[in-house]
Amino acid sequence: MKNGDGLRVVLWLSGCDHACPGCQNPITWDPAGGLPFDAAAREELFFLLSRDYISGLTLSGGDPLYHGNRQELLQLLQEVRTRIPGKTVWLYTGYLWEEIRDLPHMDYIDVCVDGPFLEKMKDNLLCWKGSKNQRVIDVPASLSAYREKGADAPVSIHCPDYYQVYEKGTTAHATSCTF
Repeated sequence: MKNGDGLRVVLWLSGCDHACPGCQNPITWDPAGGLPFDAAAREELFFLLSRDYISGLTLSGGDPLYHGNRQELLQLLQEVRTRIPGKTVWLYTGYLWEEIRDLPHMDYIDVCVDGPFLEKMKDNLLCWKGSKNQRVIDVPASLSAYREKGADAPVSIHCPDYYQVYEKGTTAHATSCTF
């Protein structure tokens, strides 16, 4: 599984209550695990994000939206938008969009892969997600529709479930999952 469009900096946050069977990172469930995200780590993150060839930041874990992470994560997201505008931010979370769309964090997220990983729905060929129940959501479009139309607004999907493959000569080529 890839961590989003382009070449990205990935920040793995510890803490997760979902405990999905078959999770690729169960070591990140413990909120006390991992390394502290101190001033030096923060500056390294911004140094890496400042490079022209980096498309953006991906937040994974554990669950970045674990309750113990939310306050510090919101501050980080605000700082990313201020210091490095134009970079995309992807969020992987076990929460459903309908549970998190009102969080202030969503104003700083471009793409959200939502929902718990379900081992029985695992498919290694899916774009950007581990199981078919998860959605790769275009957050700005989905937020706009939600704020205009309310809870019944449709969720905008960022990309199709699978790479689109076409034949060119005798070799198969995969296109990007973005539109």
